[in-house]
This record gives sequence, structure tokens and C-alpha cells, in this order.
Amino acid sequence: MSIQRPQINFSRRGLFKFGAGAIGTGVLTAGLSSNLLAAEKKAPAEDNITPDKALQELLYGNERFVKAKRRSPNQTYSRLVEVAKGQKPFASILGCADSRVPSEIIFDQGLGDLFVCRVAGNIATPEEIGSLEFGSLVLGSKVILVVGHKRCGAVDAAIKGAQVPGQIGSLLEAIKPSVESSKDQPGDKLENACKANIIAQVKKLKSSPVLSELISTDKLKIAGGYYDLDTGRITRVV
Repeated sequence: MSIQRPQINFSRRGLFKFGAGAIGTGVLTAGLSSNLLAAEKKAPAEDNITPDKALQELLYGNERFVKAKRRSPNQTYSRLVEVAKGQKPFASILGCADSRVPSEIIFDQGLGDLFVCRVAGNIATPEEIGSLEFGSLVLGSKVILVVGHKRCGAVDAAIKGAQVPGQIGSLLEAIKPSVESSKDQPGDKLENACKANIIAQVKKLKSSPVLSELISTDKLKIAGGYYDLDTGRITRVV
């Protein structure tokens, strides 16, 4: 027997109503109704950019970085003053927390351009998904790029079944399905698992009702990229 999912129409106004009604005095009431709602109204960036154009802008920026022709845009004091009034990032990044993969640098962007979520293994946790839903639905980001990278330590630990303390194990558990799905592929085992993990997190993001609704109305694109630590180049994997 198949179960039909109800059609859910998400809107920014609806999100604010939900936040005020269901969460009451929580973060959405305090944050969205004041600072973030104001940010939406005062956001300085273009509203007309398409998801495809937003993704291309990211890739163009990475190409400049690779060729040592960075423009370092939107990094002036005047830009700081401008975006202090409100943000309108054109793209969102779900990236690894690895210190060698700073999004604004490798994509040659500046203040207010990117809405960045970073976590070891670039996994889509509920908190990361919620943040990216906010970045797309409320702030208007047109693309989400999941960025994994070469020789990812979290993925390597998941492959090796490392025994780790504290909450680190939760990261490895989230990566293990990608390790399993890629284990029989030819080539480098770590690279294959890293790329499989990127694809898995893209799928997970697309399963969000909020994000899938934006995708279906051509307001959002979700893609995945693999960052080469040795060259600085991003390669699309999905």
C-alpha cells in the first residue's frame, strides 16, 4: 500500500507564522520576526539570479582561485557596512570543517555572498538541514553546493572503523552508508567513499520538504562538488 505525502506549500510568510505559533518565544519568534525579517527586506544582493547562474558564479570563482586570479570581491569596509544592514547570500555551502577548505577563499567570494554550514564529513544533520532550509527559504539563496574533499579525515576514519571518543562517533556513523555503498568500486577507496558521501548528502537535502518545494518551483538547485586539496579545484560529482 502506498502512502501519499500531503502537498505542503511553504512561503516565507508561512514560515514566520509557523515560528510564531508553534515555537512561541523560541528562536524563530525572537530572531526571525526582528533581525532576520529585517535582513530579508534590506538584503543588498540581486534577486534575479537563477539557480543555474548562482552555481556558475561559484564555479567561476573557484576557477579564479585555481588560476591565482582572485578578485577578492565584496571584502571592503563599505561592503561590511552594506551587509550589516541585512544579508542576501546568493549561494549556500554545506562543507567539511577541515581548515584547508574555507569556502569564501576557494570560491573567491566575500562578505554576505555565501551562507556556509561546516561540519566534519560535510554531513547533512538535522541542524545543518534546518540551517540550509532557512538560508534558501528566508534569505533567498539560489543554490546549495555540498562540498566534500580529497583525503577527508572523517571519511577515512569511517572506512577504518576507528574507535573514537565523545560524539565523534556520530559523524562516522553518518558516513558509514557511503563507505558501504562504494566499497566495491574500482580505484581509490577513500576518494570513492568521499564522493559517495557527497552524493548521499545531496540526496538527503533533496528529501527535505522545504528544499524539494523550492526545487520544484525552480527557486533552488542542489549540487555536489569534490575539492582537490592539491590543486584547489572543485569538480562536480552530482
